[in-house]
Amino acid sequence: MKKNILLAASMLLVMGACQKKGVATTDTDKSYRISGKINNMTTGKVYLDELGEQAFVPFDTATINKDGTFVLEGTVAEPAIYKLGFENQEGIMLVVENNAIEVTADSGKVAQSYTVKGSKDSELIQQLNNIMQGMQQNATALNQQFQEAANAGNQDEVKRLQEKFMALQQENQSQLKAFVKANPNSVVSVYTAGNILNLDEHYTFVDSMATSFKAALPNSKYTKSLEERLSKMRSTAMGSAAPDIKLPSPSGPEIALTSLRGKYVLIDFWASWCGPCRQENPNVVRMYNKYKDKGFEIFGVSLDQDRGKWLKAIENDKLTWPHVSDLKGWESSAAALYGITAIPQTVLLDKEGKIIAKNLRGAALEEKLASLLQ
Repeated sequence: MKKNILLAASMLLVMGACQKKGVATTDTDKSYRISGKINNMTTGKVYLDELGEQAFVPFDTATINKDGTFVLEGTVAEPAIYKLGFENQEGIMLVVENNAIEVTADSGKVAQSYTVKGSKDSELIQQLNNIMQGMQQNATALNQQFQEAANAGNQDEVKRLQEKFMALQQENQSQLKAFVKANPNSVVSVYTAGNILNLDEHYTFVDSMATSFKAALPNSKYTKSLEERLSKMRSTAMGSAAPDIKLPSPSGPEIALTSLRGKYVLIDFWASWCGPCRQENPNVVRMYNKYKDKGFEIFGVSLDQDRGKWLKAIENDKLTWPHVSDLKGWESSAAALYGITAIPQTVLLDKEGKIIAKNLRGAALEEKLASLLQ
């Protein structure tokens, strides 16, 4: 969970810093012009909000005329992602830069019917949105089947659907990688690489694309943000020594990750409020019981904020391995250290504390442990 939950296909996330609101300019100093017409809309407002780090930030607004037309004009510091919103309507994602953009749509189904002209990047973000909607529909259907199988106690079907979900995730990531690779000069690709692709699984690909991004868009805030994230990830790259984590345990005293050297250790980032984490726990418990006497340990790092709920989840799910948490949620120092932006997420260490695998779950984790410990 979000920062995004891995049980469902990720939707376009609202991330980037709060920005200064647009300022009025003279008619001779307009740098962008967004004009449009919403069929069958005769009143109301249109809102332009900039994508910030944690939410969309209000940037500009205009009145919709009786014939459904509107115009927004102003200045932007650089090409960036915005949402064009309407009262009681779904919004439209655009890339606004120093140019003229024309938008048309039908009232009541704006997001499904809109067309955009004058901005190649805005056309790309529409293409990306279509890809993401397809992923979401597939994941929703699969999740419904999973819940039905789980409620019926059909463990064979649950396992099959988990494997199918993992395959779907891989297919989704492949589609996103193809999109990024095909559009290396677009801020949409930079944002996709840094905020929608799974960086742990596709670090090498994204790191290689970052070279193209820095050449084409060196001053973009998305390029700079991606480079900052990659810099942090380099300290947790495959083969590197895992940074130490030392946080309070449920009983109070701190436990250090380095105290578990000499065993294969799975760092499990999770939380009591994370549905997919809780659904995965029975499998993790089974594997732990199978391999704990063969040199395997788990180091649970919770992104909880409520101590009572954290302890209750440990008890209810029978998680008998070492646990730690600073109870700061997504502000967890351990999550920041490892660049965790989605859970459940795992990092597997060898006996010397080096990172040998990331984000293994289900059958993939069991297969890896079997190869190491049997």
